[in-house]
Amino acid sequence: MKERTFAHLDFHARDRIEALYHAGHLQQEIAEILKVDKSTISREIRKRSKKTGVYDATRAQAKALAARSNSKYQGMKIEAHPQLKAHIIAELAKLRSPDEIAGRMKKEKRTVRVGTNAIYKWLRSAWGERYCLYLCAKRKRTKKQKHLPKREMIPDRISIHDKPKTKGLVEVEGDTFLSPKKARTTESGFLGSVRGVHLLVGTKLPNLKPTTMSEGVSRSTEHLSADLLVLDNGIENKNHLDFPLDAYFCDPHSPWQKPHVEGDIGLLRRWFIPKGTDLRNVSEKQLQTHIHILNGKYRKSLGYASAYEIGVKRGIIETIPEKPLADWSCISLGN
Repeated sequence: MKERTFAHLDFHARDRIEALYHAGHLQQEIAEILKVDKSTISREIRKRSKKTGVYDATRAQAKALAARSNSKYQGMKIEAHPQLKAHIIAELAKLRSPDEIAGRMKKEKRTVRVGTNAIYKWLRSAWGERYCLYLCAKRKRTKKQKHLPKREMIPDRISIHDKPKTKGLVEVEGDTFLSPKKARTTESGFLGSVRGVHLLVGTKLPNLKPTTMSEGVSRSTEHLSADLLVLDNGIENKNHLDFPLDAYFCDPHSPWQKPHVEGDIGLLRRWFIPKGTDLRNVSEKQLQTHIHILNGKYRKSLGYASAYEIGVKRGIIETIPEKPLADWSCISLGN
């Protein structure tokens, strides 16, 4: 048996029908030109013509769109099957989500069933909105999505996968830590950790503007003999070409590619600056003291040596300092 195919007429086809019909062509001829059945042309002219009998493509297109938009309504299938509707309501009352209900019906191979989207459409229609109270969000309408600003890309970004493979290179992993949103402040901090050594450097930042970040990285790393810097894709790193070290960037959403600094920020949080601390209450001198203490701790991963001891042994720093490496409390970073 030959398969039946069907396609809606579009405005282009209706425009051709108008031109050919008013030029005196028969409906059979128009159908052959448009490669449709002659009944399609007959029905189109009969149903879409004006009361005067004149066929106008623009008017016909408007009529067709109106008819199509009114051909179905939200929740039509659920409303047409009372047993299906009763089952969905009973499951919703058991605090089942629409996804659970639809998935279970499919698993049980129910003859009459609907998908997740159909249940949500029914719930947001006049027939089903009273049952939205069983939903987790208890909302009758979908939450309007915020239109976020377009993300600015870091120019001349070099991937972490393109790092030099030379042995013995000293890598510094860098990241920022922030004040909580409720503090409504731009105060933040930069922390760098030498890979494999956990030697920490850092500084407070009044904000995360690229110029501020550039100056903060330069001041933090000036005491180190290092070769490159590994960072995430924050726009504060936009001026990475001004950094004293060559910068390489992790893949998006891949913090595990710089595990040392992620863990060391966690260590700083656990010991001295708990998450949620307003950094306005932490001075530069206090931060440098915290870093100094952590660098002097004996670490199991270093064979119970300190980061300072390993740093001197590998030539990353010259000597073990008796006091914090730096105190920038009197220095105003860039705007």
